[in-house]
Amino acid sequence: MVEQHRSHIVVLSEAGSLQLTLPPQSERVCVGDWALFDDSNRLVRHLERQSLFQRKAPGSKVATQLIAANVDSVMIVCSLNHDFNLSRIERYLALAKEAKVEPVVILTKSDLCNDVDEKRQQVQQLDPFMMVHAVNALDDESLQDISAYCQTGKTVAFLGSSGVGKSTLVNGLMGFDAQLTSDVREDDSKGRHTTTSRALKWLPQGGLLMDTPGMRELQLSDCEQGVNDTFSEIIDLAQQCRFGDCSHESEPGCAVQAALNDGLLDKRRLNSYRKLMREQALNSATLAEKRAKDKALGKMIQGVQTASRKLKKDY
Repeated sequence: MVEQHRSHIVVLSEAGSLQLTLPPQSERVCVGDWALFDDSNRLVRHLERQSLFQRKAPGSKVATQLIAANVDSVMIVCSLNHDFNLSRIERYLALAKEAKVEPVVILTKSDLCNDVDEKRQQVQQLDPFMMVHAVNALDDESLQDISAYCQTGKTVAFLGSSGVGKSTLVNGLMGFDAQLTSDVREDDSKGRHTTTSRALKWLPQGGLLMDTPGMRELQLSDCEQGVNDTFSEIIDLAQQCRFGDCSHESEPGCAVQAALNDGLLDKRRLNSYRKLMREQALNSATLAEKRAKDKALGKMIQGVQTASRKLKKDY
């Protein structure tokens, strides 16, 4: 599947590109999926996924939203202006690690920032082994390092907030204006959606690029392992606490609090970890409750239908 719109999807097959509309009760698929269709172009099933990005659906809707499948590397895009936010980057890192996909952080608009090296170092401290690039998306030379991830046989995805420069990056890597772009507000650096659907694009380097709409809201669910992997130093410290059920508040022998007092752990980092763990636990519980209700409703409907068929047979 190469494109996903609100009303239809676009698939690429041996016969070329096809635009299809899936029925409401059809199996859920997303951009990047390999899928089987019958002779009537009806979805049979998707093939096993190597990776899957998903989040809690935006707003109050109790559901998960599939974002992308079969991605090799995810480019977490954040601009070096008022939008720069370490806690938001940690959210995307948790999503990437849960999907077991290599995260690469791209800091855009480096030409408009006076402290590029300082901010890049702040991001690097989140994970010393993670690749972090500061780029000017309008400069071809600045994009050479990113092009190395886009070789034949590789699929990369861009994730980030609205207005961080994803579409400009896409245009730079494609070599032409494949996406519309728009300016951001100067007072708060807020941007508008210029990408409105998810789509795979062939890159001149030989790889595939998946562009996604900017996310104004990224709520995590069923993502405990991803959060733990993102904050692995806190998990390591917690294992050294005197008590196994330590809440890391005021208990004696708390290794986490000791690291805070010694300046070895940043308070912002701990607060971010706690917030993401609470959020994913709450959303996961809500989704599990909905699944249980849907299952119970399905059994009830099936029971009514069985009873109705038996009654008709008796008469």
